[in-house]
Amino acid sequence: MEPYAIIDESSFPIVRIRFTGNKSNDQNFQSYLDQTKACYRFGKRLALIFDASNAGIPSMSHQKMQANWLKENKELMQDYCVGTAYVIPNVAIRAILKMIFSFQKQPVPYQVFENEEEAEAWVKSLELD
Repeated sequence: MEPYAIIDESSFPIVRIRFTGNKSNDQNFQSYLDQTKACYRFGKRLALIFDASNAGIPSMSHQKMQANWLKENKELMQDYCVGTAYVIPNVAIRAILKMIFSFQKQPVPYQVFENEEEAEAWVKSLELD
């Protein structure tokens, strides 16, 4: 199975999720959602950087899966996620993010950036202690 995203926890409490550009299917998209939820297993505050520089456009059913994931994990995110940075240089992908948030509002502070340096600077300004 080609992964939809690669999750890097090596700089925890900053977690980087990089979309690979591989086409989403039910299996790899569910794996991405499961792995994202697993980042909360420590019960510690964290910040997420989603790098969508290489992201493909997920199907409508996968966009709805993402929205449902946000709804189902709202309390978990509010308890532990201090913020989410999205690196989205592509205008079409930014529109997809807005569509997902129209299904389900993002439950934690977030910002959209055109490059990873800006995203990392913002995340590091958040209170992770």
